[in-house]
Amino acid sequence: MASQGWARFAHRFGRYYQTSQFWRPPRMPMREWMFIPFGGAPPLRHRAFRGESELRQFLSERAMHSCFYSTAYWNKPYEMKMDAKEWQGADLIFDLDGDHLPGVTDRDFPGMLDVIRDQAHSLWNDFLEPEFGFKREFLQVTFSGHRGFHLHYRDPSLFHLDSEARRELVSHIRGEGVDVSGGLAQYNDANSKGWSKRIRGQIPTLIGKLTDIANETDDSKSILKTLHLELKEQLRREGKPGRGVASIEKLANLFVHEDRLQRVLDGKFAALGKSQGLFLDLVKSDASIVLGAAGETDEVVTIDVRRQIRWPTSLHGKTGMRVTEFELERLDPDRSNPFDALNEAFVFGMDKNLKVQITVEDAIVRFGNQTHDVKQGDILDVSESSATFLCLKGWGSLV
Repeated sequence: MASQGWARFAHRFGRYYQTSQFWRPPRMPMREWMFIPFGGAPPLRHRAFRGESELRQFLSERAMHSCFYSTAYWNKPYEMKMDAKEWQGADLIFDLDGDHLPGVTDRDFPGMLDVIRDQAHSLWNDFLEPEFGFKREFLQVTFSGHRGFHLHYRDPSLFHLDSEARRELVSHIRGEGVDVSGGLAQYNDANSKGWSKRIRGQIPTLIGKLTDIANETDDSKSILKTLHLELKEQLRREGKPGRGVASIEKLANLFVHEDRLQRVLDGKFAALGKSQGLFLDLVKSDASIVLGAAGETDEVVTIDVRRQIRWPTSLHGKTGMRVTEFELERLDPDRSNPFDALNEAFVFGMDKNLKVQITVEDAIVRFGNQTHDVKQGDILDVSESSATFLCLKGWGSLV
């Protein structure tokens, strides 16, 4: 984008930081800060501030494209060399991005956000709280300002965990090494726990997907594509040879027979014959069963004890949307008021006073309650918030 364009957005961001309510992370002087300027200049790193007023002044004088602070605590965050900073510990961060999910694209932006919000809810509800005993009092939930959500966990008793310990936590959540056949052995045990309970509760979902494929429903092709992508990734991680789409279709056709379908639902998986092995692999690879939300957690973020994370209340430089904190309960899609970033994370004007021409081949976007299914060349009458989003995403240009 031309420098004049960057100047326009920098002005808008600066106006926001001059008037916004700042969120300050705990023990702020022990954090390291990083800022990405507009216009492609190198990041500003190794910054530290004595207080909120000093930080506010810094951002008011020079608006930044993106603002980050360290998940780690340091004695001397301002030192230029990492070893000199004197690491004291780090929070646990779970970063979930919708564009990492098989078969999901941000070109359907509202659909992607709904999926990844549900995945973030499953991560906490199915893994972190019941299996690891994580407590809500230490949790902060934020929308990242773009394609996902952050679960930021600040339990002082876990600050000391090194990268290897954090990697083991992620590996368990991913289902690596989980004995699916052992879980299936307890399929009919209503008192089963852990993975067995998850497998028991979610296998009907997988069977429903396979049945849709066999019956060639309207969305059967997309279901098949997603299952194959998930299976391919799971087999790659385990060092197993790949399986083709045709093998999944063959398995799906077994569920056309009602008697066999019912026997599998009853836990009699031998009814699948030679396809039982593929079924077990699908159980493990299906994101809604074993991987859940955590399967798409950015492992690098979680295991990095020196990571930078986006600062809540700051603006995301690729969308102009606010990194927004909200209550854990609002991750639940079944509650009356689930979090809706496309209604709550825009900070500029919402009056339609600008025109934007779409520059991408196709996309689905929503601003507030109005959805647009757009194609290249379309001209939209949009608000300042909408125009900022489309231009920063590279999906449109002002006309």
